[in-house]
Amino acid sequence: MQNKGLVKLFAVLFGLVSIYQLSFTFKANQIENRAEEIAALKTDDPELRADYEANYLDSIANQEVFNLGIANYTYNEVRDKAMNLGLDLKGGINVILEISVKDILKGLANNSKDPVFNKALDDASELQKTSQNAYVDDFFIAFDKIKGDQKLASPDIFANRTLSEEITFDMSDRAVQPIIRQKVDESIVSAFEVLRKRIDKFGVTSPNIQRLGNTGRILVELPGAKDVERIKNLLQSTAQLEFWDVYKGEEFLPFLAQANEVLKPLVNKDAKSEVADSEIVTDTIDDADSKIKELTGVIDTDSTEVGENPILDLLRGYGSGGPVVATFEAKDKDLVMEYLNMPQVRSLLPADQRYVKFAWGIQAKNSEFVDLYAIKGNRDNTPELSGAVITDARQAYNQRNQPTVSMQMNSKGAKIWEEMTGRAYTQQSQIAIVLDDIVYSAPGVTTGPISGGNSEIYGSFTLNEAIDLANVLRAGKLPAKADIVQADEVGASLGQEAIESGTSSFLIALSLVLVWMIVYYGRGGLFADIALLMNILLIFGVLSGLGAVLTLPGLAGIVLTIGMSVDANVIIFERIKEELAKGKGRREAVKDGFSNALSSILDANITTLLTAIILFVFGTGPIKGFATTLIIGIVTSLFTAIFITRLLIDWYLDKGKNLTFTTAVTKGLFQNMNINFISKRKVSYVVSVIAIVLSLFTLFTKGLDQGIDFVGGRTYQVRFAQEVNPEEVKADVLEAFGSAEVKTIGSSHQLKISTKYLVDVNTAEADEKVQSELFETLIPYLPKGMTFEDFKVGSGDKKIGQMFSSKVSPTIADDIKTESFWAVIGSLVVVFLYILLRFKRWQFSLGAVTAVFHDVIIVLGIFSFAYTFMPFSMEIDQAFIAAILTVIGYSLNDTVIIFDRVRETVMERGGFARGRNINFAINSTISRTLNTSLTTLVVLLAMFLLGADSLRGLLFAIIVGIVVGTYSSIFIATPIMYDTLKNKGEAIDEDSKI
Repeated sequence: MQNKGLVKLFAVLFGLVSIYQLSFTFKANQIENRAEEIAALKTDDPELRADYEANYLDSIANQEVFNLGIANYTYNEVRDKAMNLGLDLKGGINVILEISVKDILKGLANNSKDPVFNKALDDASELQKTSQNAYVDDFFIAFDKIKGDQKLASPDIFANRTLSEEITFDMSDRAVQPIIRQKVDESIVSAFEVLRKRIDKFGVTSPNIQRLGNTGRILVELPGAKDVERIKNLLQSTAQLEFWDVYKGEEFLPFLAQANEVLKPLVNKDAKSEVADSEIVTDTIDDADSKIKELTGVIDTDSTEVGENPILDLLRGYGSGGPVVATFEAKDKDLVMEYLNMPQVRSLLPADQRYVKFAWGIQAKNSEFVDLYAIKGNRDNTPELSGAVITDARQAYNQRNQPTVSMQMNSKGAKIWEEMTGRAYTQQSQIAIVLDDIVYSAPGVTTGPISGGNSEIYGSFTLNEAIDLANVLRAGKLPAKADIVQADEVGASLGQEAIESGTSSFLIALSLVLVWMIVYYGRGGLFADIALLMNILLIFGVLSGLGAVLTLPGLAGIVLTIGMSVDANVIIFERIKEELAKGKGRREAVKDGFSNALSSILDANITTLLTAIILFVFGTGPIKGFATTLIIGIVTSLFTAIFITRLLIDWYLDKGKNLTFTTAVTKGLFQNMNINFISKRKVSYVVSVIAIVLSLFTLFTKGLDQGIDFVGGRTYQVRFAQEVNPEEVKADVLEAFGSAEVKTIGSSHQLKISTKYLVDVNTAEADEKVQSELFETLIPYLPKGMTFEDFKVGSGDKKIGQMFSSKVSPTIADDIKTESFWAVIGSLVVVFLYILLRFKRWQFSLGAVTAVFHDVIIVLGIFSFAYTFMPFSMEIDQAFIAAILTVIGYSLNDTVIIFDRVRETVMERGGFARGRNINFAINSTISRTLNTSLTTLVVLLAMFLLGADSLRGLLFAIIVGIVVGTYSSIFIATPIMYDTLKNKGEAIDEDSKI
């Protein structure tokens, strides 16, 4: 090998750099473990322990904690350089937020009331359910269909005062469209920046936020985040801060009594007779005094049943002279607001109150009640003063030492604020401070008009809520609402379990491979093991240096890379053994063995690399992590297998020692094999046709267990203290939600519960409602006394409760399904073209792609047949698509190795010889094919049996794929290639050997 010195230099440098990068990970883990120990000594309370831990780490953030002799590093610097763990290993949250382009368009049109414009918005929302277009494009399509004589450049739509400098009345729709697209894109970029600032203020370690293509979707990954609900609220809060005048609550008590009477015949279906609206109003006014008296005390009534009084029976208190109209239970908010906004009820309001806007106050922590306010609205429903005037916001404390938020306004806002406070002082009224339609406080003004633009928000804040609100106001408001359309939440304990199981299975798998290589190849196997260990060091070093995130699927990708790294050495060693069998000397055999193996190794790894790149492009989150480690592993395994192994072998031979690449156990194994594979192709065709027909039959009759990635919904992994019957739990969940899938995952005391209940609602309130109702349904199976808060985080030594949750909206599920389809098709097309380029015959490409289709259909068939009785999840989701692409890569790897030998044999022996030379090529590579498949299967089986439950479906698909792929590369790909050849060479002499 030439340039040995350069290879040695690079090997040493790469190794040292990898060790340097990984040293930060070890140091960060050491410091964080120390923080956990200190926190554990101070308290047993999990929440307080987390606070103590965070405080300790904050205290040393800028202190020197790591001295390498040549450089010193603070904890913050060490943490930033340490390897990033994904949320499936560290716990945390991973969400995809969708910025409402519909809201952005409304804003650009100044909330136009134009019927054509609003109809086009509604039609675009319908189109989005099945369309792959951006929302703005579907809006233009919908507008064109119904516009008639209307134009986008109408004064009632986009040619308004706000956009007057860019859109004029005489512009065509085609001219307006690019301007609107640009404005929408700018708004999404603005939302991205607002979210980034909010996350930075939150102080999460190693956050990742990125925009997904040109869509309105933004990916946010926060590994290690513990207060998931707080983060979700922080991300979704639009920060629409508004200041409104309010009515005195007592003014609306007669109205509540009147509304109650109007609602009786509408709500109570068992009413014996209906009363005319005018008669009801008359009776109500006469009886108003008696009804108001009922409001003076707390009424102990079951709000779950509609009684004689639809509103009064829900009432729990009333306001006395202040801005609060009345108090209700929080669970009745939606129902009460529905009642108050009914046309029949709104018609009761006098002329001076017809624009009243009812709003709820902020719900105090640990309280079941919430106050109702009556805000002085207007025709346009726009506040006199909005949060756009806020220039700064800080968390502070009031005189009672309660957390508040102080704000500073600009000059324009300060002037309006002075007018509003002056009016409130004169009228002895209040000003409601409203954030995202929730009244945080409604203070009165006792000292006259407030000048200077300073103001303060106070309410029933916790310290964290005040900090978050100040951060949100300071970072700015979102240009439109942000819905969580996909979310994965992993508990910290589940992440720790994944690390432990993943590490142990990885070490066992690695040990088995290391031992096997020595048993099979002797001293050569030892050199391959050293190269393999070097490969693993480089993989982790590169991951750490690039700041990539290590996920559980990524760990599986590294394990798969071990098999591929071994594969390269197996190919080299088998070729060296062939050269030795020809009588060549050791050095010449090694030189020719490496040279002859290089083409096969490159072709096999490039085909796998192509599928990994496609997976990286189309994948998100953990799947992208899988692809990342696979890509890095392919590159590093090529370097170590080809160069490091060669250095070690040459070094050993330079010492004058003998190297055979065999042991007493394997000497002569698979040598002189003489199987006529081509003659048996008809049998293999029959076997494969039967397998494919059975697979297609079960696919069409039974289908696949599509996960929420493809159909939408919510999934929860719940752990119980004892064994539970999944059918009993399913019956209860079905009764509560109307749709449910319940499966045992891992042990018999752990269930995976999926539902489509409220699948079309992406609000945080809907998430909380589904989660709360699930908890209520599961109470009989949970330990006595467990609270909802304990359930959400998984409490106790055994970590009982919710361990993982995931949500995917139907819209994004459709996109995931489409992207997955194109990922598979794209990989097949790319590989077909690569093989055609390399082998110069379309028959090779056809054989390879046919074998891949064969493998994919059979894997799908097995999943369709077995998902109902296997003791682990076999859902078809993004992880499964990753497995399918891996199977494609591995099957092609096997096929390309055989094709390379076929090409070489045909060139050396003069044609295909009616299959004789193809048989020779397959027999020559059978040792490599079986050896590589077995070592890879051993690695995967170790991960499958001992690794995390969440990976079993992915690993099972890859295991099945490797078995089927090994078969198809010999019995499908090569025979198909042979049968489609026009010139099969000269006839075989029947008396001769193949």
